[in-house]
Amino acid sequence: MVSLGAKCSKCQSAFSSDVALTICPECGGALLLEYDLAQVTEQISKTILERRDDTFWKYIELLPLASDGVISLQEPYTPVSPLSDRFDKAFKNAYIKDDGRLPTGTFKARGMAVAVSCLRELGVRRVAVPSAGNAAAALAAYGAKAGLEVYAFMPKDVPDSNLKESIFSGAKVYLVDGLIDDASRIVQTLQQKYKWFNISTNRQPYRLEGYKAMAFEIAEQFKWDPPDNILFPTGGGEGIIGLWKGFNELLNLGWTNKIPRLVAVQSSGCAPLVEAIVKHKSAVDEAWRHAETIAAGLRIPFPYASYLILRAIRETEGTAVAVDDTEIAASMKDFFKLGIYACPEAASTLAALRDLRGDRILGRDETALLCMTGTALKHFHLLAVERSEVPILSRQADSL
Repeated sequence: MVSLGAKCSKCQSAFSSDVALTICPECGGALLLEYDLAQVTEQISKTILERRDDTFWKYIELLPLASDGVISLQEPYTPVSPLSDRFDKAFKNAYIKDDGRLPTGTFKARGMAVAVSCLRELGVRRVAVPSAGNAAAALAAYGAKAGLEVYAFMPKDVPDSNLKESIFSGAKVYLVDGLIDDASRIVQTLQQKYKWFNISTNRQPYRLEGYKAMAFEIAEQFKWDPPDNILFPTGGGEGIIGLWKGFNELLNLGWTNKIPRLVAVQSSGCAPLVEAIVKHKSAVDEAWRHAETIAAGLRIPFPYASYLILRAIRETEGTAVAVDDTEIAASMKDFFKLGIYACPEAASTLAALRDLRGDRILGRDETALLCMTGTALKHFHLLAVERSEVPILSRQADSL
């Protein structure tokens, strides 16, 4: 580990990485870990990395923990594959990265693998998280492996799959009569009383480091020439921040010469970042009212550290777009026809790609990577099938 400590992304106050870090006590800003990149280049190179196994921990020198502190559930590199433009002309030069192959079936495993490893190394033994579902499931799984006491607070309409995952992994689960913002307030209000570490989105720097590693994977899988655009389903925004941080570190290391444009994809039923982009705001200044969407992970009415999400988008000359639930459901079905099991959040990127290509915001010859943030296997309840319309054959059937 060659961490130089952490710096506040707002006021630039510096902090030691020897203690468990939360938000900046001076201004409430999100903290970002920093590294001695010159020392990193003395230890590793692209040639050395090529000889290592393609696992999530391949870039351990650029993560804030020692190699013997890793809590792993055997995270692989997740595959990148092209979309066939025979199905849709919008798919020309488009690719997907399938994080549904990770433990617990979503990209949240990336953040929780690093966060749990770091916090355990720093002596933390009790953690709490407000979650739309997938973050809680991932924390419960990694927390169980690490022997941590995990508290999870989720909206009462959380998908059954996430609820069961969290409970069966041993987390102490509480359902909240409200949205994730309400769950977050409960975690913050009770954290002193129950002495847990708040591992909420963007309220500590460790989860971001896990998503940062996704940028390293992508760059290597594209032979160090990253795609022109990355479309990422965005609720709390930690994926966007992590990609931005990771690609900036690669640029400063001299391992790549460009940063992809980052496109945050939201649901039209909850699109505070899209509204902020359209109105040229530097941050989301009020919660989205009546937030509702079938993509639970996108139902984040008031993302913490929105200023940093928007900064990442604007610095990469990206944008934020919204698609509706009808488009999301249709895109899930279209993905199935391509042999891709995309959760509703991930499916939003396909709808966004079509809109952006159609509006010529993304050129046909530009490469675009769609991030499949989770598997559809947790979400079949969203897609209705009329069983009465499916033929039933007798046991003696000799024709259809």
